[in-house]
Amino acid sequence: MDNEANKESKGAKRYLITSALPYANGLKHIGHLAGAYLPADIYVRYLRAQKRDVVFVCGSDEHGTAIPIQATKEGTTAKAIIDKYHPIIKQNFEDLGISFDIYHRTSEPLHHETAQEFFSYLNNEGALELLASEQYYDPEVKTFLADRYIKGTCPNCGFESAFGDQCERCGTSLSPDMLINPVSTLSGKVPELRPTQHWYLPLNRHEEWLREWILNEHKSDWRTSVIGQCKSWIDGGLQPRAVTRDLDWGIKVPLPEADGKVLYVWFDAPIGYISATKQWAIDNNKDWKPYWYDKDTKLVHFVGKDNIVFHCIIFPVMLKLHGNIVPQNVPANEFMNLEGDKMSTSRGWSIEMDDYINDWIKKENGGPQLADTLRYYLTAIAPESKDSEFTWKGFQDANNSELGNIFGNFVNRAFVLMHKLCNGKVPPLHNELLDETDKAIIEDIKNAKAKVENLLEQYKFRDAQFEVIELSRKGNQYMQKKEPWIVAKKLAEQPEVQKQIDNCLHLCLQLTANLAVLINPFLPFTAKKMLHMMKVVDKMLDWENAGKIKLLSAGYSLRSPELLFRKIEDEEIKTQLEKLKAAVKSKEAAKEVAAETAAATEVQKEAVAVKPEIQYDDFAKLDFRVGTIISAEKVAKADKLLQLQVDLGFEIRTIVSGIAMHFKPEEIVGKQVTVVANLAPRKMRGIESNGMILMAEDAAGKLHFINPEITIDNGASVS
Repeated sequence: MDNEANKESKGAKRYLITSALPYANGLKHIGHLAGAYLPADIYVRYLRAQKRDVVFVCGSDEHGTAIPIQATKEGTTAKAIIDKYHPIIKQNFEDLGISFDIYHRTSEPLHHETAQEFFSYLNNEGALELLASEQYYDPEVKTFLADRYIKGTCPNCGFESAFGDQCERCGTSLSPDMLINPVSTLSGKVPELRPTQHWYLPLNRHEEWLREWILNEHKSDWRTSVIGQCKSWIDGGLQPRAVTRDLDWGIKVPLPEADGKVLYVWFDAPIGYISATKQWAIDNNKDWKPYWYDKDTKLVHFVGKDNIVFHCIIFPVMLKLHGNIVPQNVPANEFMNLEGDKMSTSRGWSIEMDDYINDWIKKENGGPQLADTLRYYLTAIAPESKDSEFTWKGFQDANNSELGNIFGNFVNRAFVLMHKLCNGKVPPLHNELLDETDKAIIEDIKNAKAKVENLLEQYKFRDAQFEVIELSRKGNQYMQKKEPWIVAKKLAEQPEVQKQIDNCLHLCLQLTANLAVLINPFLPFTAKKMLHMMKVVDKMLDWENAGKIKLLSAGYSLRSPELLFRKIEDEEIKTQLEKLKAAVKSKEAAKEVAAETAAATEVQKEAVAVKPEIQYDDFAKLDFRVGTIISAEKVAKADKLLQLQVDLGFEIRTIVSGIAMHFKPEEIVGKQVTVVANLAPRKMRGIESNGMILMAEDAAGKLHFINPEITIDNGASVS
């Protein structure tokens, strides 16, 4: 960002900051946190410290097919799913310091009213088109299929389980007709195309405006990856996009002729930013309209790269047509991988926010400090320009080396030496004795503010955080050069050296106060703890205090130091790696069980199909007898066959039975069974089999003997 753009940013009258609304269909992992929520929170905390008028909105996205799909998995209703996950996700964000002004819900009546009004306005203004089209229909379950109810092969990367709206492997936005070999996820059958009517947003009408607005006006201040993705879409030619769908879960289309149709989730979800702002305004007795209509408002959307198209092309067109302001920036992040692989909740290869909170923050020896450790590491490896990777070893090193040994170590040494050499009070500054080393650290303190501020205004949060840690590193170097603990050894003979000690520790404590101000957007819990140690109020964290060297008054007593960051042990990291591997195994096992259950269900369905009808005389020809297995052995070179000797009372029969995969020979000797005794002999693996054992197969495919409830004489007839 150039200086002019930076000035324009600071000149905004108010700020509206949004983070992508997460689906309330399950727990969210730290990749989500790193993508759209943590960077937004850092930016908002910085704006608040500058006393700017800012509102930070988010909420649960509670419509779309992801919700009923999860409800089906959990054997419950869509309403029960959103009521289950909304409060958990909301609390997870709070526990990790994400400071929304409001975390709303798209299931709230206010949102339904807002989204319906938005649709009606566009429709009445002729901004929408009613078009006939063919949509995939599943005749077995008698319903049109939403995009997420269709899977097939991605035409871009060849992934065989891509959804009808997006490939989760390569991130490409799709439509169902683009999939190769599509199938319905409801029945597993190939769907058929049937005619239907829907309302469309004709994006093709707005290509010229989008090209000018994105590719010209914002080519220098938007991230390269964002511009690149938008250019690809625009150059490829935009097409009308449906804003309604045939579905029974969602916001009803407010037209009498639209019975059975709801607003498409991509259309209704971003309007959730507006309804959330409305609810915030109601709760705080404010006027919401300036935040969405006044051009002096700076609107910034924080999203992951899979949401770029919606927030840079589709939603801005909607906003423009509705008379609202459009975003000034969409600082989208790339993806964050985990231990060498893409994060995937379905595969168990992820770290859910809820799990992290329970394992690190809420457990013994945990606490908010470990929320800040996660915030720090995710920011240090933020995928701002390319995909990044979270490793537990990297997490440990970030905590122990960077936070503990550099930042925390400097603050701790400053407090310890102040208590030891200055009676626990801030020593005075003797200006006449300031040397070049002292003056250099003063300049470092002053310059740090401008560096961090400029980077934050450009949404370069990783670099901005680095500058804060760099300042603490310079503090350590300064203290090491001054060696006040060595100088103190001369006090008995040279009392005047106390002034050298005073100057060193005075500047170290002023630097500590500056660190609290500068680190606050990144590590809010740590900043609060530092305020406690310095015995100062929250006002210290106002951004205007950064760069000053008179934040702590001489003679002011400070509390004893507390460790800002505890060490993370190797055993703790080993436990997390083992947990990650176990989660994957558990998910794989669950998939195997699901596959077996599905197979068993198919077996049941097949079993339900009754064989052709027979006459009683046909049945009467069968001779069922009770027998006892007196020996059993495996048939050579036949995995499924057992050779049985069965005592029928009047004779002992050799019967070959395909039950070796279900029973061990020694398990069935002595069991009474029911035998079809008049079956014609048949050779199997060279052995003549004279009869058949009656068996029943359960839903899981396990065989069971059909035997009498009580012991009965061998040879007895069964009728």
